[in-house]
Amino acid sequence: MYGHHYSPTTISNISKVTQKNVTVFHERSLEVNYSLLFLDGTHLLLRRGTVSKECVHIALGITPDDHKAVLGYEIAPNENNSSWTDLLER
Repeated sequence: MYGHHYSPTTISNISKVTQKNVTVFHERSLEVNYSLLFLDGTHLLLRRGTVSKECVHIALGITPDDHKAVLGYEIAPNENNSSWTDLLER
């Protein structure tokens, strides 16, 4: 990773910490009012055993005073109504 060698134990520990942070992000409450909501998806090559192109769905909120925040994201094999519904109902 980035020209460095990491042991399997180090990778495992990094993954555990990262997963905890992701869980906290997805479970937080949204207490701010957003005047605009942007939804977009982008296809990226992701490695999950093998490399394949998947869609990262992103919800971005903008407050009346122009503060921008990522409200959520979802990774799915492709962009469709079901994947957007999953993100918006989370």
